[in-house]
Amino acid sequence: MKFLQYPAILEPGDESGIVVTFPDVPEAITQGDDTADAIEQAEEALGLALTTYPERGKRLPAPSPCAPGQVMIAVEPSMAAKIAVLDAFAAAGVTKTALANTLGVSEKEIRMRMDPFHRTKIGPLAATLEALGKRLVIGIEDAA
Repeated sequence: MKFLQYPAILEPGDESGIVVTFPDVPEAITQGDDTADAIEQAEEALGLALTTYPERGKRLPAPSPCAPGQVMIAVEPSMAAKIAVLDAFAAAGVTKTALANTLGVSEKEIRMRMDPFHRTKIGPLAATLEALGKRLVIGIEDAA
């Protein structure tokens, strides 16, 4: 099972705020006014950075264990599902047209399901993953 959560380092900014970096995802760097804002910004930055991996022909990095002083940041659930679709599609080696035919939808619909900025309901994303040989699993854990 793959979890889209990664350890983050929160450090004071040079002049103000909290800077967040991810050792496993160096492209994801952000800053917030305070810790709560920094974590919220980090969730978004992490999700956006991870969407670029399949586009660049790279597999998603494996998260390292959370070291002392680090915090785990999870990708927002709907973005995590979208990233899972992108990653599974890249690994499957099929075309968008073939995937559309398998699902009985238009290629435009497949492009929307893969667009990180298009809001897609969880059902179509789960169906897309299933067509790509994956299963979407949703978990719940205690909040920090």
